Amino acid sequence: NTACLISFYKNRRRLLSWYTDLLSESATQTIVVHRLWAPRTIVTANPDNVEYILKTRFSNFPKGKPFTELLGDFLGVGIFNVDGGQWSVQRKLASHEFSAKSLREFVVKVLEDEVSKRLIPILENAAENGGVLDMQEVLRRFAFDTICHVSLGIDPCCLDFSRAPPPLAAAFDAASEISAMRGAAPVSAVWRLKRALNLGSERELKEAVKLVRGCVDEMISERIKNGGGGGGGSGGGGDLLSRFLGAGLEDEMVRDMVISFLMAGRDTTSSAVTWLLWLLSGHRGIEKRAVEEIASIGDTTQRQLGFDDLKEMNFIQACLCESMRLYPPVVWDSKHAAEDDVLPDGTPVSRGDRVTYFQYGMGRMEELWGPDRLEFRPDRWLDRAGSVKKVSPYKYPVFQAGPRVCLGKEMAFIQMKYVVASVLSRFELVPVRPETPAFVPLLTAYMAGGFNVRVRRRRGQE
Repeated sequence: NTACLISFYKNRRRLLSWYTDLLSESATQTIVVHRLWAPRTIVTANPDNVEYILKTRFSNFPKGKPFTELLGDFLGVGIFNVDGGQWSVQRKLASHEFSAKSLREFVVKVLEDEVSKRLIPILENAAENGGVLDMQEVLRRFAFDTICHVSLGIDPCCLDFSRAPPPLAAAFDAASEISAMRGAAPVSAVWRLKRALNLGSERELKEAVKLVRGCVDEMISERIKNGGGGGGGSGGGGDLLSRFLGAGLEDEMVRDMVISFLMAGRDTTSSAVTWLLWLLSGHRGIEKRAVEEIASIGDTTQRQLGFDDLKEMNFIQACLCESMRLYPPVVWDSKHAAEDDVLPDGTPVSRGDRVTYFQYGMGRMEELWGPDRLEFRPDRWLDRAGSVKKVSPYKYPVFQAGPRVCLGKEMAFIQMKYVVASVLSRFELVPVRPETPAFVPLLTAYMAGGFNVRVRRRRGQE
């Protein structure tokens, strides 16, 4: 155990590659990590195990108390942080709303506004004055504006760089970051003590959560006062908050659900798009094919992209899948065993063990993706007819899989394709730094030091 803690500490700056190396060398693509004062952790990159955990024995592998405690102060009883009955109720309602055509149309409308009125002008301006733009920051702000629009029906104007970021955005950042730091702490007793004494980062977390919840509570009482707000309940277009309130859930559950969706929809899409744009800047031939695909759909600089246009973008979808294979927005996900069990590869699991499937490592396993696994090759996602291949979600669990598979997957692809197509059809991004940026895993992975680029108008768009 001590030896394990020491190597864990030594490799803590390169955990992702350390785990990936260990898993590649393991005959079963599974390793067991023992750390002092921590539950035994089983880390796997084996698709059979992933299917067993996420589907076959779903009820034996809930998130579990250790996980729900990490995020509980922030996400409360929201859908990402609960198991059992509380989860089922929210899941049922949310999956009903997410499959509604009216929500999809609402999302496309929000994207139209945000892209044409904010994102494109920022890039135009950078192309004009030759300045350096941190694309990661631009995309993060864009995603926060969009998800606030979709979830809450408000526009926080984060993409308006002339204003200070709204307090909600800053508080949200702080709460996400401190919650993630709890998870990364080698020993959990430290943050628990700080929380009990209301010190340092834990005090900051408490204040940030209070602000976020206060904002959302205020919106809820406004909506209720105004009779439910924009199109509450299903069928009426409008934001998630109105829809959930219209379904008659308790206010606290609605608040925590909406905060969960803000959290899920915010940094994940911006992280995926940031890494894709960086990869394309080093693979101009692939970028050219993406630009040609957008052009083949018609002149999108002259008209708005519709849902049907986005559906046709198979090559761009393949590029996104390939980029998330190498740089998944969420690098690992853990469950906790409710009872003793045995994984399909023979690994015994004891009650209380933490069982982690490791998306980042899975994307880099030669057994799963072949000898060219470290290359950016979108074609591996396309069949001969140029359609996107169906790949098992247990081999590629970037959107989870099984009963907890990501509800916003289609919405995420709509948003990512919309942004990628709008940017690539008009501009070429030239990175300022030649070296490969560091990939940093927090709750959502990001690019260390940002993605600084110079923006040029694409030929024919001058």
